[in-house]
Amino acid sequence: MNMRHIARRFAHAILLLAGVSFLSFALLQFAPGDFFDALRLNPRISAATVEGLRAEYGLDRSLPVRYERWIRSVFRGELGLSLAYNSPVGPLLKARARNTLLLTVTATLLAWLLALPMGIWSAASRSKRSSRAYGVATSALLAVPDLLLFLCLLLLAVRTGWLPTAGMTSPGLENASGWQSIKDVALHLLLPSVGLALVTLPALVRHIRSAMLEALHSPFVRAARGHGIPRRRLLVRYAFPVAANPLTSLLGFSVATMLSASLLVEVIFGWPGLGPLLLEATLAKDIYVVVGTVMLSAIFLIAGSLLADVLLFASDPRIRVE
Repeated sequence: MNMRHIARRFAHAILLLAGVSFLSFALLQFAPGDFFDALRLNPRISAATVEGLRAEYGLDRSLPVRYERWIRSVFRGELGLSLAYNSPVGPLLKARARNTLLLTVTATLLAWLLALPMGIWSAASRSKRSSRAYGVATSALLAVPDLLLFLCLLLLAVRTGWLPTAGMTSPGLENASGWQSIKDVALHLLLPSVGLALVTLPALVRHIRSAMLEALHSPFVRAARGHGIPRRRLLVRYAFPVAANPLTSLLGFSVATMLSASLLVEVIFGWPGLGPLLLEATLAKDIYVVVGTVMLSAIFLIAGSLLADVLLFASDPRIRVE
């Protein structure tokens, strides 16, 4: 990928992040109330004390002044000051972002590992009964609300006791090391990652099936079939590389879907990621934590889109020529 294209994409990403950050600040600025509303309900705390706290944290300043101060804190790696934790937002989000990335990457790999063979086999199957079965299964899974699916998985784990239902580590194993720690984290990761993968699986299977059907009906694949090339080699060697281009672009959109759904699944399963932190900060009106979480989500989305572009550039020589 040439440097001009990379510079253009990074410039677009910076402009997008600037727009997201300013709109987040503007929406929070015009929202009624602030973090210190609960203190106003306490008769033991005077209004002057509350106003002094608001002035100390800069909540009495105008939107441009607060945004400019936040931009300065971004360059220092602080991302503002959390009102609830009384600490910089950057270190607070670091561990949570790592946990969210672990969940999202695991669920993405699991979803694609399931969707690729299912979509390819569905497109290559000559049996109408099998195609209808796949269509009914994906439609049924697509019709189930995400919240209901997560709650059913959680209920199954509670009733069977096979898997842990909350958190990232078991009590007493927080400081464990080696294989025991990895196994414990993997067991806690399995349930939310499966739920997250099932959310995106129907759409992935349908897109893969559609791309493979288009490739299988292309003239050169028909010509290759006429030359007696075996069916498996025809699928893997000829049809799938043609279908890989739209699927590579789909990778970026699947990351976006995973990130949006991961916020809900983290709250349901108690996974210590950005989702529970965003919910707590929104309820408490901890504005800098909310803005920081939204910015991290936007960065993840942009990174997923850029990864898809890089893979598409590497796999398709026509783009390199252009």
